Amino acid sequence: MLIDDQDVTSLPVPQRIAKGLAIVPENRRLFGQMTVQENLELGAVLRGRDKLDDDFERVHALFPRLLERRSQLAGTLSGGEQQMVAVARALMSRPRLLLMDEPSMGLSPALVQQNFEIIKEVHESGVSVLMVEQNASMALSVADRGYVLSTGEIVLEGSAADLLRSEDLKRAYLGR
Repeated sequence: MLIDDQDVTSLPVPQRIAKGLAIVPENRRLFGQMTVQENLELGAVLRGRDKLDDDFERVHALFPRLLERRSQLAGTLSGGEQQMVAVARALMSRPRLLLMDEPSMGLSPALVQQNFEIIKEVHESGVSVLMVEQNASMALSVADRGYVLSTGEIVLEGSAADLLRSEDLKRAYLGR
C-alpha cells in the first residue's frame, strides 16, 4: 500500500498512523475494560492530549450517543454502540485513509443504514475510505468505486453506480 508514493506496508503501526492510515477492524476490537472515553483517547495517542477537544467535538457530532456513554465500559455497550466507538476511535487519529472491515457486521438494519450514512459523511469530509463489506448494495450506495471478489479474485470492478445496475454483479455476487 502506497501513501504519498511511500510503501507503508511494512512500517511499524505508529508510522502508519502518522502517515494518515487508520483501521476499523472486523468485530470492533475495543478495549472492553476501558471506558468509551479511554478508547477514543487511544485513537489519538500519537497526537497528544492537549489537541483533542476539536476531535471529541467532531466524533460526538457524528455519534452523539458516545457523549452520553463516555464513562461507560466499552465492553458493556450494545453491538451498534461498540461499532460507533470503533469508528470514532479511528477518526480520532485524523486519518487521510480509513480502512473498514465489515462495518455492518452484527448490526440491525436501522443501524446499518445509520452507519453507512456516517461513512458517507466521513468520506465527504475528505477522508478516503477503503471498505470490505458483504452488503454490496449498501456499500456501493456510498462508494465511488467498487470491486467484487470471488474466491480472492476480482471478478468485477467499476464505478459504484455502474455496479449497482450491473446484471453481472447480480450473477457474480448472488449466484444468478
